[in-house]
Amino acid sequence: MKSDLPVIAVTAGDPAGIGPELAVRAAADPRFAGRVKFRLYGEPSILAEAAKRWSGGLLPEVCAAGTLPFAELTIGEASARCGRLAYDALTMATLDVLAGKAGALVTAPMNKYSVNLAGIPFTGHTERIAELCGTRNFVMMQSAGDLRMVFVTTHIPLAEVPRQVTFERIVDVTRLLDQVVRREGVAHPRLAAAALNPHAGENGCMGREDEETVKPALAALRAEGIDIDGPFPPDTLFIEETRRRYDGIVSMYHDQGHIPFKMLAFDRGVNSTLGLPVVRTSPDHGTAFDIAWKGVADTGSFYAAIELALRRIS
Repeated sequence: MKSDLPVIAVTAGDPAGIGPELAVRAAADPRFAGRVKFRLYGEPSILAEAAKRWSGGLLPEVCAAGTLPFAELTIGEASARCGRLAYDALTMATLDVLAGKAGALVTAPMNKYSVNLAGIPFTGHTERIAELCGTRNFVMMQSAGDLRMVFVTTHIPLAEVPRQVTFERIVDVTRLLDQVVRREGVAHPRLAAAALNPHAGENGCMGREDEETVKPALAALRAEGIDIDGPFPPDTLFIEETRRRYDGIVSMYHDQGHIPFKMLAFDRGVNSTLGLPVVRTSPDHGTAFDIAWKGVADTGSFYAAIELALRRIS
């Protein structure tokens, strides 16, 4: 393998889930040969066992994030030990990418409950990576080809969403979406925004947030040259006839966008984080404890995350 290949740091995620399988299968897959050098972050004995099962024993460089012998691993269950390992692997990999030891970060799924069992307050990859990068203005993005979606709020209780859907946040998120769509080759992006309330608030009859916050933010964005329509009632925005008119969609909260996105592109969707000083992507699914270590995990979304990372660092 050529020494000048781009390096991608891959975290193996929760050892009790499908992350180790995905990581070793990607590292051994011929489609990536001669294109990228992988550096895996996780528990060495667990990755070695995964490699023995699914890649003929072949492993790239492994950066140890702790010790948990495979014989002591309880597959398919949340645990503090697995949460700590996954968290430490994520931290190590992010710091290495920040230090220039790798060009991008691809993260396998973690279990949030496992990390919290380890006594670590944790709401998700996105927030932890942004914390390590010292970045306050960041955005979660889901994408699959021409389907792109960003989120004004993400991993917070639904009761807190209206308070955090602010004028400033809507503007910041939309600007980042516009920028990334332009970098992907769309010269004049057409964007759409979902409303916060049902029926876009019905002129204030079903909540004042769309009238007092969302509409003024969209007007300000249009004034600076960003082509964005809305706010649309969410139950009509995601139908094919409407969404195909747009290059990107702004969703106001997590489930508002994740539910339709995963119904449309679960096996090929990619999660990435905009606004960071590093490139970070991940598959659009979780640890899949029910099929962990059975050799049946679908690699589509994970491989798509690697391909997107390669495009963004090329």
